[in-house]
Amino acid sequence: MSNEPRTTPAAAPAPPPAPTQESRIHGCLLGGALGDSLGYAVEFDDISTIRAKFGPEGLQDFSALDGGSHFSDDTQLTLYTVDGLLESLEWANSGVGADTNACLWLAYLRWLGTQGVPVPEAAPFQPPRWIDSHEVLKHRRAPGNACLSGLATGEMGTFYRPVNPESKGCGTVMRSAPFGLVPYIGAEAVYKLSADAASLTHGHPAARQSAGVFSLVIHALTAGQGLREAADFALGQLDAGHLRKGEKPDPDLIARLEAAVRLAGAGKLLDPEELVRELGAGWVAEEALAVALYAVLATAPDPTEPYQSEPYQSEPDPTAAAAGRPEAHFRAAIALAVNHSGDSDSTASIAGNILGAFYGEECLPEAWLEALEAPDVIRGMASRLAAATGP
Repeated sequence: MSNEPRTTPAAAPAPPPAPTQESRIHGCLLGGALGDSLGYAVEFDDISTIRAKFGPEGLQDFSALDGGSHFSDDTQLTLYTVDGLLESLEWANSGVGADTNACLWLAYLRWLGTQGVPVPEAAPFQPPRWIDSHEVLKHRRAPGNACLSGLATGEMGTFYRPVNPESKGCGTVMRSAPFGLVPYIGAEAVYKLSADAASLTHGHPAARQSAGVFSLVIHALTAGQGLREAADFALGQLDAGHLRKGEKPDPDLIARLEAAVRLAGAGKLLDPEELVRELGAGWVAEEALAVALYAVLATAPDPTEPYQSEPYQSEPDPTAAAAGRPEAHFRAAIALAVNHSGDSDSTASIAGNILGAFYGEECLPEAWLEALEAPDVIRGMASRLAAATGP
């Protein structure tokens, strides 16, 4: 028998504490705005133009933008989604029931009025709310045609009476993270709220279902699920009876999301050209969600690796860069979601929403927050949502 002293194996590092619900709300809204803002700088550029402007790795950081960057209609509409939910919650907290989709429609109509489009005379009048006092939300930032035209009809679109019945643009999915941030409601209710709100402007099943699936990803993350677990959960809900009676999962949506999950697990990052070939450019709802989901999952750190706290150092391999820290993962995923020939602001906005909901504010780079347009407005809406949904 050896007389050498026994050594006790080193204990595995404790995982970081789960973020609070308030941190997840702030992280989701701010993270989406950061992705939106970085992507908006190159939204209409193809990958060759992006490389010509920013080098072979493309746009990686706000520091590369001499004049900074604005957020787009993606963040504007996400915040107006929050406001519509807030009004419904305020009515409920006062003991009065309200039609949530009607509250959202009225909120979107107030946004429409900021875009130089007359609000239809037939639409109900609604007094201005806190969100309407901020000039930054009144700038026209390349809003989607279907969002404008669907609201300009003056008709409250529904599943049974859709406006823009053939439109499946990404204007539904990019505004739908807030539905997943409301606690204490089940997955079926989250999906219905999100899909019904999508019907206000887009009638195609892929647009509604993509919005609903995205909201379910956020819902699962705020409940404590992991990134891959949340993606699998949300995909599974399409077959779990949450769709309207007689409605089937859109085959293009299923194909894109399954491809995103499969490719993310392949161990090799797609280059921007492959990304568009495999998942699409993101101009339509299912493609935008697929690209964002791929970017988040493909750059996720190895769960078997210990948590690291060293400052982020730029590395050529985004997977390696993401291998230990939430901020590094956020940077790597947003860079992947931005640099392609497509709807860069929407794909990066969705990716930022997902990671902010997962990690909370911890993942958000401080230097990026300093460059963000009107963070007080975003934080103001996040604080209001946290207060209305808190204990």
